[in-house]
Amino acid sequence: MTREERELRRQQREKQKEIENAAKEAGRGPLDVPFLLLTLLLTGLGLIMLFSASFPMAYYETGNPAHYLIRQGIFAALGITAMLLIGRINYARYRAFSRILLLVSIVLLILVLIPGIGHSSHNATRWLGFGELFTFQPSEIAKVGVILYFADSISKKKDKMRTIRYGILPYAVILGLIAFLMMKEPHFSGTLLILGIGAVMMFVGGIDFIWVAAGGSAAAVVGWAYLSGKIKYNAMLIKIWQDPLSYEWSQGDGYQIRQSLLAIGSGGLLGVGFGQSRQKFMYLPERHNDFIFSIICEELGLIGATFIMVIFALLIIRGYWIALHARDRFGALLVVGVTTQVALQVFLNIAVVSNLIPATGISLPFFSYGGTALVIQLAEMGLVLSVSRQMPA
Repeated sequence: MTREERELRRQQREKQKEIENAAKEAGRGPLDVPFLLLTLLLTGLGLIMLFSASFPMAYYETGNPAHYLIRQGIFAALGITAMLLIGRINYARYRAFSRILLLVSIVLLILVLIPGIGHSSHNATRWLGFGELFTFQPSEIAKVGVILYFADSISKKKDKMRTIRYGILPYAVILGLIAFLMMKEPHFSGTLLILGIGAVMMFVGGIDFIWVAAGGSAAAVVGWAYLSGKIKYNAMLIKIWQDPLSYEWSQGDGYQIRQSLLAIGSGGLLGVGFGQSRQKFMYLPERHNDFIFSIICEELGLIGATFIMVIFALLIIRGYWIALHARDRFGALLVVGVTTQVALQVFLNIAVVSNLIPATGISLPFFSYGGTALVIQLAEMGLVLSVSRQMPA
C-alpha cells in the first residue's frame, strides 16, 4: 500500500468518524418553538370549538354535553405526547419504515373495499375498526405512507428525477393505485389530497417542469369534465353545487350545504357569539366534524374565522421555512409533504363548507372530531419538529 493510499484511507476514516459524531448529536437541538406553539394553539382552539359545536348532539345522544370533548381531549393528549416523542427522535430513522408503511396503507385500503370488513356511512365505505368503539380511515395512514416513502425515495435520486423511468413512472404508479382504491370508496377529496401531496413532492424533488405543466393540464381537464358532468361521478352533487339554494334541494341532498351557508351568513362580521350558534341545534349535519368551520363562522364571524385561517397560514409558512433550512433533502421533502398536506386539507375543507367546490367530505385539521385523525396529524407535526431540531445553526 502506497503512502498516498494510506493517507486517503486515514482521511476516509476521519470523515466517517465525523459522520458518526454528527449522527450522535443529531436530534439534540431545540424544537422549533414557533411551529410548536402554533400547533398547540390550533389544537387548543380546535377542542374549544369542538365542544361548542358538539354539545347539543352529545347531550341528545348520551346525556353528557362534554361527551365528544372528553373523547377528543384524550386523543389530543395522546397526539401531543406522540408529537413530542417523535420530535425527539432523529428523523433519519424513519426512513426504515417508509416502504413498510406504504405497503400497509395499500393493504388497508384494499381491506376497506371487501364486503363485511369496511364500514359504510353516507353512501361511502372509508372506515375500518371495531363497531363504534374504534374506527379509522386508512386514507389517513396512506397520507403518511406516501409522504415518508416519497421523501425517502426521491431524496436518493437527485438528477434521476428528471427521467421518466426513475422520476415519473414509479411514483405515478403508486399514486395511480392509491387513487384508484380511494375512488372506489368513494373518497374524491381524499384522492385529490393524496395526488396533490405526491405531485408537490415530485416537483420539489426535481422533475422537469414540462411534467408539472402536463400534470396540471390533465388535472384541469379532469376537473372540467367532473364539474361539467362529463364524468358521471355523483352528478347530484354537481347540480347542488351549481344552485345550492334551490328549493328543489332544500330538504334533500342539498340540505347540508344549504344549512352550512345559512350558518356562515348568519355569523356576519362579528358572529352571534361563542356558544350561541343556532345551526348546531340539530339543523346542520356533521356540525362537529367536516362542517365545523361553518359553526366557527357563525359564532365568531368573519373576523374570528379569518383569525383561525391566519394561524393556519402561519403554521404552513413556518413549515415551509423549516423545509428550506433542513439539513438534507430527506428532511426537506418530509416537511414539504406534511406541510402541503395541511395546506391542501385546510383549503379543501373551507372550500367545501363555503360551496366553492362540490361537497366531498374532508375534515378540518385539529378541529374536526376524529381521534385517530388528530393523533396522526399531531404525529406528523412531530416529524416536522424532528427535522427542525437538526437545522444547521
